[in-house]
Amino acid sequence: MSLSEYRVGLGHDRHRLVVGRPLILGGVAIEFEFGLDGHSDADVLLHAVTDAILGAAGLGDIGEWFPNTDPQWHGADSKVFLQAAVRAVQERGWSVVNLDCTIHAERPKLSVHKRTIAESIAAMLEIAADRVNVKAKTGEKVGPIGRLEAIDADAVVLLGRSV
Repeated sequence: MSLSEYRVGLGHDRHRLVVGRPLILGGVAIEFEFGLDGHSDADVLLHAVTDAILGAAGLGDIGEWFPNTDPQWHGADSKVFLQAAVRAVQERGWSVVNLDCTIHAERPKLSVHKRTIAESIAAMLEIAADRVNVKAKTGEKVGPIGRLEAIDADAVVLLGRSV
């Protein structure tokens, strides 16, 4: 009889909305008048997912692995960060069981993009798309989200391995 071991990880990230940058969420480019400011491509959702995976495996956080003070990560595609985290946990015998995440954005409206984002992330995680859930919430015109100053993302991941 084989027993399974599980770990849960939580990730959160926030980036400012600015003019002149593309908006990329979950590896998907979304047409919008603003984009996210950051050292890399500022994909707030992939950053939260990467943090959740690293945290579940006890491997620190995205800032330790890919510091924004390192010029090699300037303009980097955040898929590189997530794929490195996935490889790191796989090397330790873990696999992603499922992911639940939430994007907090007043605009653009994201309901039409959620399935595409889920499929994009699932491919990076090497799991079926039905094991990735993407939710979108507005800021109800309150706070930095509601005032279109920022977009936040939260992610909860379950890792599993047989022992």
